[in-house]
Amino acid sequence: MIFITAKFPVLPEHAEAWPEISRAFTEATRAEEGCLWFDWSRSLDDPNEYVLVEAFRDGDAGGAHVSSDHFKAAQAELPHYLAATPKIVSQSVDQDDWNELGEMQVD
Repeated sequence: MIFITAKFPVLPEHAEAWPEISRAFTEATRAEEGCLWFDWSRSLDDPNEYVLVEAFRDGDAGGAHVSSDHFKAAQAELPHYLAATPKIVSQSVDQDDWNELGEMQVD
């Protein structure tokens, strides 16, 4: 799978509204056949930063995502709400779901 984490520095005046601002993009991406997950979290250290954790089945699914109409719309619309260019880590990993964190096993 393709596993991606991205940090989005949102302008302070838009930080509270970011979930709604990004809702159409989020919902359309989650509906993609090859999307395994697409989850936003808000930083505990910086209230203006949102972290996106996303995964796609494979490179073909990732390619379909970045060539989709909703991705192109997000490219045009979302930067207006950002303080800086998002930072990203993208890797292919040999798994297709989350693994358990064995060091914190719950009995």
